[in-house]
Amino acid sequence: MSLTKGRGSTDNECMNSRKTWLGAIVFAGALLVFTLASPRLFARDRSETGESSERYLQLFEYVFGFVRDNYVDEVDPSVLYKGAMKGMLEALDDPYTSYIDSESILGRNLQDTTTGAFGGVGLSITKPFESTPEKPAYVEVASPIEDTPGWKAGIQPGDLILEIDGTSTPEITMDEVLDRLRGPVGTDVSVLIRRGKALEFPVTLTRALIEVPTVKFGMMDNGIGYLRIIEFTPLTPDRVQDALDSFREAGYTSLLIDLRNNPGGLITSVVDVADKFVGDGVIVSTKSRVTYENREFRAKSGTSVVPAGFPIVILINKGSASASEILAGALKDYHLAYLVGETTYGKGSVQQVIDLLNNDAMKVTMARYYTPSGANIDKQGIPPDREVLLPELGEEDEEVLSRLLNTTVLADFVAGRETLTQKDVAAFVQKLEKDYPVERRVLKRLVMQEYYRTRVTPLYDLEYDIQLKAAVDILLEEDVRELLKATNTVQEIQQSGDNTMAVAEPAE
Repeated sequence: MSLTKGRGSTDNECMNSRKTWLGAIVFAGALLVFTLASPRLFARDRSETGESSERYLQLFEYVFGFVRDNYVDEVDPSVLYKGAMKGMLEALDDPYTSYIDSESILGRNLQDTTTGAFGGVGLSITKPFESTPEKPAYVEVASPIEDTPGWKAGIQPGDLILEIDGTSTPEITMDEVLDRLRGPVGTDVSVLIRRGKALEFPVTLTRALIEVPTVKFGMMDNGIGYLRIIEFTPLTPDRVQDALDSFREAGYTSLLIDLRNNPGGLITSVVDVADKFVGDGVIVSTKSRVTYENREFRAKSGTSVVPAGFPIVILINKGSASASEILAGALKDYHLAYLVGETTYGKGSVQQVIDLLNNDAMKVTMARYYTPSGANIDKQGIPPDREVLLPELGEEDEEVLSRLLNTTVLADFVAGRETLTQKDVAAFVQKLEKDYPVERRVLKRLVMQEYYRTRVTPLYDLEYDIQLKAAVDILLEEDVRELLKATNTVQEIQQSGDNTMAVAEPAE
């Protein structure tokens, strides 16, 4: 704050300035009196944690009371309380620890993972605490929820939301972001998306009823059971069992578990799912400085329903986090599944939601979890046994696509069509690439995404999804049992410092 007044200052402003200085002197004097009157608060011996905590609590109580009683305007104590709670938990610099105001959007939807349904766009998002000119706090998409407006619009993990209805996201809080994205079913919200360095395009999303998803499944050709686990909720173990029962009745000969873009969920849920594959031993363990948080979650004897040695491939990517990493890590450590795709997100911590007396809550990281081999994957992730990366777009491709997505060309093509054949798509893409010279596979995907914006998305797309195709090829053409003999546990990979893996060449 500048203390220099300009020539245009009025007598009233000068009076206010003198009052400000007087107030500062009074506050300093009061603080000095309080300090002298409370010797324990500033005791020299700071080695005792208890005494140090008591000093800070007393100082906090004093400042709280002084501001409440002496601030120039009357202050609602709840405002001071909420500000202090947010600041205290954010000071830990842990994106998973936060204060949850019961009146906030986050507080009102605390139970989404278990029972909630709301009007929204279906995006799992994160946002940095701080925003700087060098690194603006844009909203980042962690993963879209399948068959929601965000998913159907083709929004991908890693996309940045730059604006919501014209409001720049670095300038608003996470609560305000959620408040703008959620709303009555059937209403629209416009977002500006950035993908990569140069690709920017607007998307209008029509809010829908978002229910917490669990699993999707179906039989593929050649006896492969395809199981996509979208998120781990209390219903997930039962839905996984439904899928396995269906596969068994159909005579499946191998299993493909798709964990891509699965943001996690409940640890008890993923343990129950892993129990269907792991015959015996630890599925996951948690370690903390709090004794009761040191736990082992073990497989129950006789509860596995998939026989040992059954060919299993798991698909993972950078959107696979938390509970999905627990399942992938457990099956990898026991050499029960072969991992294909990309290194996972790397969230190896466990949070608890602690209810407060005023119906607010706080979510606090209480422990870190470890795979059966003893590895914690926080900020490291789990590397696949065979890496299959999606082709990256160059800057020129991004600029071309940015031009395309800022037109109505795709929407005009699919408008009014009851069906869309591969022949129709191929013919359209051939014309499209003359004005927008990008790989045909990418253009085809954009056309299909536009078509399925208002329709049920197919369970899978082998033509476009090269990671899925690679996983299918492994199950059909290679001996998974032999491949598993050469894999390392997560801990062995970390200890060796060698993340070397088999690499599949991207499809042309």
